[in-house]
Amino acid sequence: MLFLYVIVLLCCAALWIAGILEQRRHFASLEQIPTRVLVNGIRGKSSITRLCAGALRGGGLVTVSKTTGTAARFIHPDATEEPVYRKFGISNIVEQIGIVRRAATYRPDALVIECMAVMPALQEINQEKLIRSTIGVLCNVREDHLEEMGPTLDDVARSLSRSMPVGGVCVTAEKDRLHILQEEADKRNCRLIAVDPESVTDAELRGFSWFTFKENVAIALAVAELLGVERQTAMQGMWDAPPDPGVLSVERYVTHEGKRLRFANVFAANDPESTLMNVKQLEDLGAITRPIGVVINCRPDRVERNGQMGTIVPDLAAETVFLIGHPTKSARDAIPDGFTGRVVDLGGDRREPEELTAAILAELGPDSSLVAIGNIHGQGELFLECLAELPLDESEDPLDAVPDGDGLDQETMQIALPRPRVSVARPPEPEPYSWVAPLETPTYAFRVPEQRELARRFADRQGRPDDQSTADYPQHSYDPSQSTRNP
Repeated sequence: MLFLYVIVLLCCAALWIAGILEQRRHFASLEQIPTRVLVNGIRGKSSITRLCAGALRGGGLVTVSKTTGTAARFIHPDATEEPVYRKFGISNIVEQIGIVRRAATYRPDALVIECMAVMPALQEINQEKLIRSTIGVLCNVREDHLEEMGPTLDDVARSLSRSMPVGGVCVTAEKDRLHILQEEADKRNCRLIAVDPESVTDAELRGFSWFTFKENVAIALAVAELLGVERQTAMQGMWDAPPDPGVLSVERYVTHEGKRLRFANVFAANDPESTLMNVKQLEDLGAITRPIGVVINCRPDRVERNGQMGTIVPDLAAETVFLIGHPTKSARDAIPDGFTGRVVDLGGDRREPEELTAAILAELGPDSSLVAIGNIHGQGELFLECLAELPLDESEDPLDAVPDGDGLDQETMQIALPRPRVSVARPPEPEPYSWVAPLETPTYAFRVPEQRELARRFADRQGRPDDQSTADYPQHSYDPSQSTRNP
């Protein structure tokens, strides 16, 4: 029996020593990256990660980034990217160790990485042990993940604050709970920078060929300014940055029956406030028009969120609400009694996606808009795949489809743009890394010359100032020794 105790003790000691060695190796990798930007918050983290990386690349800084959201991506310094492979499809914050190790092989000036922790304790571990960011981003505080970080929004704000760098800098666009963030920042001797979204002009926003928000751009500009990148240079880098696969998008389709459909994928905005804001802006832009149908995809592990989507149905002023996934009852029971539209329950997570899609399209009029909200996983993904097989409606010229004015018109332009697939130049091969899959096919590039040219032509027509190439702007030298570091 004593022999077994000795064996167990030796194994524990070996694991303890291995853990210490692994931690030291990880910290050595972190020291090779002078600036580390950790992006946290409830909504828009992936887009902000890409915008920050694009702004820094525009300033001539060697920048590696990694997103976690709808489709996790490892983005190389030349902006090419590849999917993050996860064993058994399960995400774990331990994967950040391998991401940092691979990023360090480039000897970059900066790493911009999205926080993938939800539990408050894990958020603190992610910051203190895995990333040790020098610049933190806390984009917003919204009503989501209340079961882990709630129950109130004040609790969510304090939970997110655990990712603030001690002795560093944190950038935020949050307004309602800014005082709570300031209290938490003071506890950590962290300088809190609150950005003003209105500092981003409509002309600057129209330079994007995809949809984004002023808050996101303002945060990226603040991060770039901290690292000495001038505003116009940073904007050029963001305009050229590839969008996230989960970016808010609108597609125009023609059904097999000849119906014209504008489809808005708002799955990524899966909290009530963000969902309402996105749908309203798309309607204001003319990207979607009345009558509007709403698809709510339900998941058994997100029952609370299903109910939240049902609650906002009257605010969306939908003509018809389609319930898919399981359990649809959680969303149907939450729809207020005063709602006068139709509710079509197509629930059942085992229904054939082709049958489900046909049932939804049959209920639509000859010219209508459809908005998908809630959770993308499950029936939502299958529904998107079926819609993608429909022919695109290319009856309008992309530029003529964009209305004049000072509004955020770039999304209306995006919905009419073709999406050709282009090949990717393979980046330099770093050391082998089991968590990131290789580029097996040339389908993960998002640099589409036609989209960029159309965006610039549209910006010129709207009078965007100083629309010049990146070469026209002075590049900034970057001194790693001057970057903000944790003590």
